[in-house]
Amino acid sequence: MSSISQTFAALRSQHQCALIPFITAGDPDLETTAIALQLLDANGADLIELGIPYSDPLADGPVIQAAATRALNQGVRLIQVLEMVQNLKLRAPIILFTYYNPILSIGIDQFLQQLANAGIKGFVVPDLPLEESSQLIDRADAIGIEVILLVAPTSSDERIRAIAEQSRGFIYLVSVTGVTGVRSQLQTRVRDVIQEIRKVTDQSIAVGFGVSQPEQARQLAEWGADGVIVGSAFVQRLADEGLESVKTFCAELKASITPALIK
Repeated sequence: MSSISQTFAALRSQHQCALIPFITAGDPDLETTAIALQLLDANGADLIELGIPYSDPLADGPVIQAAATRALNQGVRLIQVLEMVQNLKLRAPIILFTYYNPILSIGIDQFLQQLANAGIKGFVVPDLPLEESSQLIDRADAIGIEVILLVAPTSSDERIRAIAEQSRGFIYLVSVTGVTGVRSQLQTRVRDVIQEIRKVTDQSIAVGFGVSQPEQARQLAEWGADGVIVGSAFVQRLADEGLESVKTFCAELKASITPALIK
């Protein structure tokens, strides 16, 4: 399995935009999560974001909050998720989406070692302030795990530059001011922010939060995004319609961005 950076570099060389689906680990159970990961991997996912259930998910909208609650009610914990992932043979690198408090509870070094043992390639911590990120990033760098930082659509040029210097793997551009969730339209401000980021770094840019339709994914690719992250739409389909719907939707999304050239 390639690293996150290597995966983006390979896709760029082929003028391809990355598809990054998100699902919540343990919803409805870990056995289903394992099957879903394999289906995503086989049907167009270039990387996969895996949410760790947490009791106070401040960045998540109602769909992912409900999924996390269902998983927690099943007794799902990080160590179980990592054991499940470790036993899978996936092509797409796995990116964990977790909050900072569980990391501190485990201990940074132990957390990172657990991720490394499971083959996790990187992670996103939405409530980790940039000003407090260096310790975590430095330790993760030492064992080859990439810490991905987020840029908001309201971030200043100075803030974007500081985040770009610290983020590993890619820059996660949040498309909206708010939490995750399905939205019918993309803010045109996202196109401008992509260009603003391009001025200060050559790092890859993936856009998430609110992306739910193939047409939106294609639009982001045409605006110059290197990757498209789709979360709530996958989580909702898995809950309401099951694995076959997740498989079909993943293939549709990948097809929608495959012809688009990276600007």
